[in-house]
Amino acid sequence: MRAITGLWRWRGNALRRTTDLAEAWAALVALVLIVVAAPVTGCLVGAAAQDSLQRSVREQHHTRRLVLATVVRDLGDAPLDTDPETTAARESRSRVLADWTAPDGTLRHGPALADLKSPHTGDHFGLWTDPHGRITTRPLDSPTATTHAVLAGIGAALLATALVECARRFAVWRMVRSRYARWDQAWDRAGPDWGKAGTGS
Repeated sequence: MRAITGLWRWRGNALRRTTDLAEAWAALVALVLIVVAAPVTGCLVGAAAQDSLQRSVREQHHTRRLVLATVVRDLGDAPLDTDPETTAARESRSRVLADWTAPDGTLRHGPALADLKSPHTGDHFGLWTDPHGRITTRPLDSPTATTHAVLAGIGAALLATALVECARRFAVWRMVRSRYARWDQAWDRAGPDWGKAGTGS
């Protein structure tokens, strides 16, 4: 809005400098890009992220299986170097030694995280594995993937807005620097005669 106001204010104004009009046009162009290009960029990035993430969701649901594991014994605070899950997830579960049957039919034995508060030998719990029975993370679900895609789109739109505004500020800064340089040159030309008799001062 300020860009439109600026253009109208300098329209036909006798005090208008070329840079004043250029600054107003730069602001107007930046405003149009922010209003049009930033949302379009956000939509395109969000759509691309959605396609990619939903493809990943389908692949993960196709390759990961929830199997039933049996607790052999509680490992207490023993470290699980083979577990791929995050620290936050590990802290909310119990470390156990377990047996499970892989989707390909092979028997597996090893450390795992059980969703049990106080595991005992013989307790059962669900465990996500790949087709060969190796422990993996829970597959990504569709709503979570959509949330990530929306956030990616919003982030792209904000980044595009920031880039346009930075470009506008840089262009204005260059104009102001150029204006000051011209003022300095004009002052240097007038300076030696400033205040002398007969110079009109």
